[in-house]
Amino acid sequence: MTQRVATPTAGAIFELIRRGEVTTRAEVAAATGLSRTAVTARLTALLASGLVVEGSEAPSTGGRPPVQLQFNAAAGAVLAAALGRSRTQMAVCDLEGRVLASSEFDHEDGHAPDELMPRVRTALDALMADAGIPADRVRGVGLSLPCTIDPATGMSLSSPVMRGWDGVPLGRWFEDLDCVVHVENDANALALAETHGHALRWPDLVVLKASTGLGAGVLINGALVRGFRGAAGELGHTKVAAADGRICRCGDVGCLDTVAGGWAIVQDSAADGDPPAHIRDLVSRALDGDAAARRRIRESGRRVGEVLAGVVNLLNPGALVIGGDIAAAYDIFVAGLRETLYAGATAAASNALEIVPSTHGADAGIVGCAQAAVSDVLSPATVDAMLRRQA
Repeated sequence: MTQRVATPTAGAIFELIRRGEVTTRAEVAAATGLSRTAVTARLTALLASGLVVEGSEAPSTGGRPPVQLQFNAAAGAVLAAALGRSRTQMAVCDLEGRVLASSEFDHEDGHAPDELMPRVRTALDALMADAGIPADRVRGVGLSLPCTIDPATGMSLSSPVMRGWDGVPLGRWFEDLDCVVHVENDANALALAETHGHALRWPDLVVLKASTGLGAGVLINGALVRGFRGAAGELGHTKVAAADGRICRCGDVGCLDTVAGGWAIVQDSAADGDPPAHIRDLVSRALDGDAAARRRIRESGRRVGEVLAGVVNLLNPGALVIGGDIAAAYDIFVAGLRETLYAGATAAASNALEIVPSTHGADAGIVGCAQAAVSDVLSPATVDAMLRRQA
């Protein structure tokens, strides 16, 4: 039996234009099999929405030159906020995910949603004003948290470092905007940022977030792997022999986080005297040549490399991307990581493996949050729903 092919919607045509697969009305008709009348109707709706604009004339193949169709990234904006244990970064971005305005603030550990989210929303409103973006042009919001996010509900499922956030619907702080709100794990957000970075060269990637805690985001053929319950990539809570007997923030014992996570090596640094307040302070000391700080960061890399060797054997990624606060001391951390990763991984999986810093550096979190929002906002189904409301 011949399978019935669904008639391409305006959203599906928009996706072709956004990817650059079609650039003229004739190419749309050829790619979709739609009549000229149907193509005109769908493109009229997309042009009216502002998501598609007519640009310059394309080269003529005889007769009147066709007008090029282009995705308009200025047709709206998305808000992005990477919420951390002690620091939150925010941005307003266009529909390509490019940052238009950004800011950040530090806060005390353990803030509950009712304390932190109003501050986040106020800061985002200020950024919208700075960027000249009115509320009715915001099409989506992307948030990230250092916890497991339930893909079915978009809420925190397990948050050992931000207690009180589990099961909290964060979208309620953005209800007045009437837009899509996407909540993502923080390491996954770093991986999504690489869809506009290293994934263009290596579509199979493991992205390490080495910061206060440890996590990994995985891209396979350019697509994010979240796992059945959204718990893929919980690298820091892998049990390792070196952590035997050490109590983790998650309440368990023996996690990698207790010997290699930023919070743990900051605690251990108290033995050196004058303990740093945060992993960023320890990284700064290491970059200034402090021998004890350099030793602890390199040792963190060694511990992480032992666990990543198994990840490399299992997934055979093209590259390992290093992000997070510890990545600011990239050379020191990676020197230790290379020692144990290459010793533990098979030659077949590691010989061609590249280890590289995050494309977007300290902005990777907000870039990833923006990409999460953009993916939702510009999906064919969301575009079709928006056009129906505007009709």
